[in-house]
Amino acid sequence: MAKISTKPWHKVVDLRPDIRSGELSQKEFAADLYDVMMERNRSVYHDPKEFFALTYPTTKLRDLARDVVLRLAGKSEKAVRQLQLTYGGGKTHALITLVHLTAAPDKLPKLPAVDEFVTHIGTVPPKARIAALAFDQLDLETGTDVKAPDGTMRRFKMPWSALAWQLGGKTGLKVLGKEDGERDSAPATNVLEELLALPAKDGLSTLILLDEVLMWARQVVGVDAAWLGKAEYFFQCLTQAAGRVPGCALVASLLASDPAKSDELGKKIEKALYEIFQRVSDAGVQPVERQDVAEVLRRRLLTPASYTNRGEWKQQVVSALNGICDLDDQTKKNRSHEEERFVAAFPFHPNLTDAFFEKWTQLEGFQRTRGVLRTFALALWDAEKWGDPTPVIGPAVFLSAPTDVALTDATRELATIARTEQYEGKRQDWQAILEGEIKKAREIQEEGFGLKFREIEQAVVATFLHSQPIGQKAQTRELLVMLGANGSDKIDLSKGLARWADVSWYLDDTFTAEKEGNLPKVWRLGSKPNLKQMHHDARQHISETVLDEVLEKEIGQTKRLTEGARTMGAAVHMLPSKPSDIEDDGEFHYAVLGPKAASESGKPSAEAKRFIDETTAADRPRATNRNAVVLAVPSKDGIELAREKVRDALGWEKVRELLKSRDDVDTVRVAQLEANLKAARGEMTSQVIMAYCIVVTVNEANDVAAFRLAIDNEPLFTKIVNDKRARIESTAVNAEALLPGGPYDLWQAGEKSRYVKDLVGAFASTAKLPKMLNRGAILDTLLLGCEAGEFVLQVTRADKSIRTFWKARPDDVALRDPSLEVMLSDAATLVDLEPGLVAPGALPGLWKTDAIKLSDVAAYFSGKHYVQIDKGGYTEPLSIPGASADAIKAAVAGAVKSGRVWLLNGTISVCGDDVPGGFLTDEAQLLPPPAPLSTADLLPANLPAAWTEKITTAHLVHASLSNKRGKPLPWAPVRQALDEAFRLGVLERTADSHDWPTDFGGAAGVKMVVRTEIKEPPPKKGYGAKQVTAELRPNEIQDLADQLGELTKAAAGHELKFSVQIQVGTDKAPPDDVVEQMNKILGGIKKGMRLE
Repeated sequence: MAKISTKPWHKVVDLRPDIRSGELSQKEFAADLYDVMMERNRSVYHDPKEFFALTYPTTKLRDLARDVVLRLAGKSEKAVRQLQLTYGGGKTHALITLVHLTAAPDKLPKLPAVDEFVTHIGTVPPKARIAALAFDQLDLETGTDVKAPDGTMRRFKMPWSALAWQLGGKTGLKVLGKEDGERDSAPATNVLEELLALPAKDGLSTLILLDEVLMWARQVVGVDAAWLGKAEYFFQCLTQAAGRVPGCALVASLLASDPAKSDELGKKIEKALYEIFQRVSDAGVQPVERQDVAEVLRRRLLTPASYTNRGEWKQQVVSALNGICDLDDQTKKNRSHEEERFVAAFPFHPNLTDAFFEKWTQLEGFQRTRGVLRTFALALWDAEKWGDPTPVIGPAVFLSAPTDVALTDATRELATIARTEQYEGKRQDWQAILEGEIKKAREIQEEGFGLKFREIEQAVVATFLHSQPIGQKAQTRELLVMLGANGSDKIDLSKGLARWADVSWYLDDTFTAEKEGNLPKVWRLGSKPNLKQMHHDARQHISETVLDEVLEKEIGQTKRLTEGARTMGAAVHMLPSKPSDIEDDGEFHYAVLGPKAASESGKPSAEAKRFIDETTAADRPRATNRNAVVLAVPSKDGIELAREKVRDALGWEKVRELLKSRDDVDTVRVAQLEANLKAARGEMTSQVIMAYCIVVTVNEANDVAAFRLAIDNEPLFTKIVNDKRARIESTAVNAEALLPGGPYDLWQAGEKSRYVKDLVGAFASTAKLPKMLNRGAILDTLLLGCEAGEFVLQVTRADKSIRTFWKARPDDVALRDPSLEVMLSDAATLVDLEPGLVAPGALPGLWKTDAIKLSDVAAYFSGKHYVQIDKGGYTEPLSIPGASADAIKAAVAGAVKSGRVWLLNGTISVCGDDVPGGFLTDEAQLLPPPAPLSTADLLPANLPAAWTEKITTAHLVHASLSNKRGKPLPWAPVRQALDEAFRLGVLERTADSHDWPTDFGGAAGVKMVVRTEIKEPPPKKGYGAKQVTAELRPNEIQDLADQLGELTKAAAGHELKFSVQIQVGTDKAPPDDVVEQMNKILGGIKKGMRLE
């Protein structure tokens, strides 16, 4: 819609000089009937010309004047009229209007308002004698002064005496029967009829005006309760008499202008008097109605030219409605009707005046028309001064200047009136509420929502106006229509209003929780604080001690701060209280310190530094393992934010406890509280996580340093490990890196050995080295390097004897020995050599042929031998350490005894048995173990040379097998084959045979025959099956058990069986208790399994 050039309302209409002066009081708008009657304290109400110039003849006021004048003229039966209004509703103004119309009708000024009255009445008003009882002037002790028709002044205490004096002077008193004094009793109807008829004797009508009746009645009944009956009798007789006297009219205003008189007793009196007047009067008169308010305001507040020259009004209204239609579809739909309504109310926004007329008039302290006049007079004076830019008078007029933080006089008066309303026995401090809400509104407007006309401040005022009396509220549409005259952007305004709904302390959150779009459906400034205000108050009462305790507890429960640290190998310390809580043991230690250790990037706090510099005290520094400690501490700004988030959460918990003690809390409010509490707890945890963004540790120069981490969703410890500034090594280190020439430079030039403890601890004690996350992994790397043969591990005993480990893992005793050291292979001499290492295929380059000599093994371990190792695409030389002759012979002997190596020296052949002394010579041949023998290999069909007779001997079997193989066979495999044949029953010993088993020396005495019923061993099931038979040492059986899973996986789809043979003892049977104990163990493995 095209933009129309408009002006601020105060550039189109002018305020009256008395309004613009700002020297206003409530009295200037309070008509005083007594002053007019007594011609004192002159004001605009005394002079008919001034009075009618400011009076707007509303329809109801014209009707009242017509009815009263016609009654005075004897043309109507409507004798008694009651003005049924709230305080300040124009009732006294109406009474004064009747005074000026009938006191001197022939001298009425020539004014439009007078013409309207006369035209509506249809006749010139008759002259009347007027008796006015202004009860607010009738003192109980001293009475009030009144004038007789001849102008004589006299004071009376009784209302009937004051009435009689005004109607007839001494004659009137004589009618009452007390010419010189006052009667205490109320006169009866007949006496009052005579009194009211006195003016007719002088050709005048009689007009009786009663104002502020309750002011006097409340006072007199409060002193003496008997006066209630006397007053009821008087007013009943008076109204009856007025109805019986021709040309007599009585107009009464019962309500008191002082709201304090309308207490419980006042309301009781009001009810009693109201019933009396209702019996004789027509329906109550309300001189000023809703549609009259704008014109009344114009007449009283603006210059005559402003409300008579209406040429620019339409343009102003069109501009205002353009803005409102952009915000409200209903207004847009009814545009034509709305233009009429806005023009009729101009320069006032009709919704603003409606709010006062419809809602504020329900407040006992708000004096209807008088209150609206006074309020707008103050407001317009202030708004014109600061330059309100709005095209119509809306809620902006109640705002102070943009630079002024105090409320305007008008707004403060409204707040005072609203404060008189009680809720749950308490009065609400609306002034403080409005000041706080307007302050928030200004902050919102400064946040950059594109709002240029103080829209959120206006929203505060508009919502306040719509929220009176307590319980009233405004729909969002009502609010937008009130604010839209300036043409605000709908999106920006919605964002600003939504923001106010979020931060307001007194918007009733019972309604703000229910949204329509992004805005609450209903707006109401509550008479009690909303959850936000309760929360704010609760926050102020949280002790610092409790706050610190909860903060530390929350930090301790935040798993995100330590997540993954233990898994990656760190020793974790959550909130250690002192440096000694972090052990000085060389292990990698990760500690999360408390708020006292808060630091800044580049500036580690003294508290944080203490945990790295000290152990148990300042004089006991952490001298050797500083590089193994990494601290996570909060930033100073972050921990303060976290502290406030904790305060928020505790505040909501206090609010919840408070609400639990009340029985007026609805479910919506409880649900909102729980949502707020849940959100606060989540924000508390999130802020704690974000606060911990500072890492404190030593740098390469061994100085304690601090650096800041980026804030993201990654676990804190993972971020620290991945940050190069922390210098943490989380991946495994290969053994070569720990040797001379490696990247860590752990060896001095020419060094051939270093203690294992020094190599492992170097990373914790040397700042220039990376921090090893898993200290145990360093030791594991060294052990793996030893097992791979890259160096020798050596232990020196107390007696200076040594143990060496190469291609083998040291035992636990050696690992615990502080003398354990790494020896470079070219400087080491092995005194211990694993027997398995000399077996075929164990060492690269040792078994170059199928048979080697002991001298070849000695040459291999000469200390000068190197072999090439395949490194996956390239080869590197591996130095073979030297070994003593005893170590070599012991290793070979062990390999032979275990069956890994076959030794041949002349006729001596050993494999699986001890090597006889003296046969381990340089010329001794070492061969791979012979192929195993089966039972079938022993039978006549396969070994006829041994079975020339039915009976043969073990010696002959051995000799025949050796001859068949071409070499002397070791006795052990032959013995095993015979053992199996005996067990299977294929062969059996003769009665005169020597004992079995036996060594080779007793083989000749072992005689045997083939069992006659079994000529051949039964054929093996599954002739295609593959099998293996081997003697296993205990550790090898353990290895087999470890690999069962892999074996089962490899044989998937094929039958896999295991047969176990357990043998204990040699030629000599083991003791019975040993057999018994072993059978007990075996029975536990499988029932029925036992040694025989």
